[in-house]
Parts: sequence; C-alpha cells; structure tokens
Amino acid sequence: MSEETGITRSIDPISNKDQARYIDPYSDFGFKHIFGKAHNKNLLISFINQVLKGRKVIVDIQYNNIEFKGSGEDYRKTVFDLLCTGDRGEKFIVEMQKAKPKNFKDRSIFYTANLIQEQGIGVPADWDYEIPEVFFIGIMNFNFDDSHPDHFIHDIRLMDNNTHQEFYSKLSYTFIEMPKFKKLETELETELDQWLYILNNLEKLSKIPLSLVGNTEYEKVFELAEVGNLTREEMCEYNQRLKIQRDNYSVMENARDEGREKGLIEGHLEGREEGREEGREEGREEGRQEGRVEGREKGIEEGIEIGLKGVALKLKIENIPLNLISKTTGLTIEQIALL
Repeated sequence: MSEETGITRSIDPISNKDQARYIDPYSDFGFKHIFGKAHNKNLLISFINQVLKGRKVIVDIQYNNIEFKGSGEDYRKTVFDLLCTGDRGEKFIVEMQKAKPKNFKDRSIFYTANLIQEQGIGVPADWDYEIPEVFFIGIMNFNFDDSHPDHFIHDIRLMDNNTHQEFYSKLSYTFIEMPKFKKLETELETELDQWLYILNNLEKLSKIPLSLVGNTEYEKVFELAEVGNLTREEMCEYNQRLKIQRDNYSVMENARDEGREKGLIEGHLEGREEGREEGREEGREEGRQEGRVEGREKGIEEGIEIGLKGVALKLKIENIPLNLISKTTGLTIEQIALL
C-alpha cells in the first residue's frame, strides 16, 4: 500500500537566506522540540491521525520513557525518538531519521519486538497473551534502495501471501520516504500533504505559507520552530546538535573522497595484474573494469567506516551520550564503546 509522488511544476517561495528563521525538523532536537512535548501533544496526535488515514483515530496520548532497557542487565538498551501510548493502550514508536543508517528495516523490527516482548513482563500466570496494537512510524530523509520510485508512503502489515488478506492487524509499520515528496504549496490536497510539506520545507521557509495560515496547529508549529523563540538553553542544545551533524557530514564526505581515490588506485592495480595473468587483450580489459569497480567500492566503504569511527571518537571525547553518537553515525553502541 503506497502513496504516489507529487509532481513538481513550479517554484515555491522558499527563502535563500543563509540564516534560517526556523529550526530543522529533521534534527533530533527539532523533531522532539515540535512533537515531543506533552503540552503540545495535539500536534503529534494530528500528525499520527493523518498518517493512519482513518484506520485509527487517536483522541489522546501519553508520552513514555524513550529509553527501553530490556529484561536483563546484558540486554541492549534501546532509545526511541518518541514512544507514546494511545487512549486505548496502543503503542506508537515515531522515528525521525535524517541520515541513512545501516539495517533500518531490521532496527524497526527490533524496536517493535522490544515493545511486544515487554508485554509479558510481570503479568499474572493466567495472562492470555493479548497484547495492544503496536504502530511504527518512520519519517526518513532518505529512500530505501529497493523501493518503487513512484511511491513514498509504505504501509506494511502481516499478510497471507496466498489470499492477500491481512493476517494480523495489531502490528504495522509506516515508512515515509520524504525525498520523494515533491509537492509544492499550490499542489497540497490533504492535511497529510500539508504536514509533509511543513517537514520538508520548514527550515527553508521565511514565513508560514498563506495557505496554512488560520490552522492553529500549523501556526503553533511555526511558532515553536522559530529560532528567535528558543530559550538560551534550547539554542545551545540546538547548536550542539547541528555541530554534530555538520561534523559528521564533513567527515563522511572526506571519507567518500578518500575512498574513491583509494578505490581507483586499487582498481587500476588489480585490473592491470589480472589482465597480465590472462595474457589476452580481452582478459586485460575485463580485469581492469572489474578491478576498478571492486576496488572503488571497497575503498569507498572502508573510507566511510574510518570516517564514521573518527566522528564517533571525537564526539565520545566531548562526552556526547553514546545513544546520540550511535544515532548520528549509524555505529552500534558496542562499536563506539570500543573506540
């Protein structure tokens, strides 16, 4: 079940100023500042209801502790972006992912498995295994490698492959590939379109679009997101998170460049050697091509890994929490602890 991508036909009035008026909602601070506070929970309720498209209507939510420590000392701690409980006991995990991490689908399954497993802790002996609904909503500033280019919202549920009927309705995943959402202000048709437009463009806008004026929820988002409205403490936290993101981006780009250069050199050497061994012109050419590709890919991968570990070590020295370093770099907490 997917949503088709909007088509770009004109130019939006986006600000080109160097100094953004509004915070980045894709940042860890920005997302939680807008959606993660109890006194503004109506914003998250509205967004979730639009994502679920009438499948379920949430009236109220309670914010839960975002750290899940598991059932034992050796169990790996899980840190959610947002974890909420609906008015009927439903569990909602809402993740904002700016950078493309490794194994995001696996991590999403792991997160929901933690919540499901938690239901059996401390229950009476006559527990009948009834568990609440669990919803995972992933807002991604990247695309899956294997997704259809014309669809950006993916509604994932357990289904019988033979009958194509839903097998289990109490576990679902919604993944939103934000780079594929390209609608302009004049093309917004639904409230979900409006929410996604805000998330995609908030940091680039110089003011609230005219078509969104009058909606108290959208106006509240722009009020919360205005940099000038942040307290001194909030501004310090926001700048720290931005610095982490920028340092991470810089190191990754440098690692990519070094990896490409290393890969080209290794590719030429491997290709030349393989070509000589084969002793034929055809073999030499094929060897060069394969060597270049394999060497380039290997070099880029090694360069990126080295760069990410460098970023992680730098942040660790600055006493940044390990869970935040893990979320920023994609490395596991165990890998970071060994640095």
